[in-house]
Formats: sequence, C-alpha cells, structure tokens
Amino acid sequence: MSKRERMARYIRAHGPRGSYPPEYELFFALFNAGDYFEAHDVLEQLWLDCRNSNAIFYKGLIQIAGGFVHLRKHFLRPEHPTDGKRLAPACRLLVLAASNIRTFRPEHMGLDVKKLCAMCRKLAREIEASGFQTNPWHPQARPIVNLSVSKSPTLQ
Repeated sequence: MSKRERMARYIRAHGPRGSYPPEYELFFALFNAGDYFEAHDVLEQLWLDCRNSNAIFYKGLIQIAGGFVHLRKHFLRPEHPTDGKRLAPACRLLVLAASNIRTFRPEHMGLDVKKLCAMCRKLAREIEASGFQTNPWHPQARPIVNLSVSKSPTLQ
C-alpha cells in the first residue's frame, strides 16, 4: 500500500467532518496533540494535490509542523548527536513558514494567520537569541491552534 493510500485510509477513519477539507482539520487536531510528524503527513497530500493559491498556505503549515518535529526531537534527546542539532533547522523552517503564510493574513480558512506568524517569529527569535542552545518548546506548554467554525480563528 502506498503512502497516499495509507494517508487516505487514515483520514477517512480519523478526519473530522467540518467546514474544511478533512486533511486540513485533521492537521490541526494532530498538531495540537503534539503529533507534528503525523500532522505534516496528513496535510502533505492536500498540498501535493492543490492547484490554487492555497498550495503555498498548506506548504507553510507543513513547514511549521516540520519545525515542531525538530523542536520536539531536540527536547526529547538534546544530547543525541543528531537530535541535539535540530534547533537551527527548526528556526529556519519556522521563519520560512511564516514567510509563506504571511500573505494570507490576517485570517484564512478559519485560521488566525497573523497570530500564527507572530508565534513562529517569536520562537525563531528566542532560539537565535540563545545562540541555538535553548529550546523554547515544552510538551506541557505546546501551542494550540484552533480553527474557527464561524470564520473567527483563535490561537492559544
């Protein structure tokens, strides 16, 4: 079974049934649970199949999830030869992601893009200011990104 088929099956089984594409909604459910790699994978198919301006938006969200994959792995194993060097790539992805989604400000598809960009830039600044030594991510204080059904997005 291909990755595409596995993801389609997973989305059918777990995807929410709201106003937006199920991959998009499931991305946020997984992201908020701290399952950043899975969030990336779920949104990837939607991004690859997208033929409009949302492709850049989805790409930026995937990059945010990728940045958080790096932060989480660094947090779990900071002394590991590979995982201990993940702060610089996380920082680069967060900055790139904010750049990709900023044109969709202030909100897009129920998401407060302005707040999400600010969070990405803030985390990147914290990492850079520490000389890539301090990881601002913690499992007990991970960001929660909520979509708004009424099109008034929130970010905690």
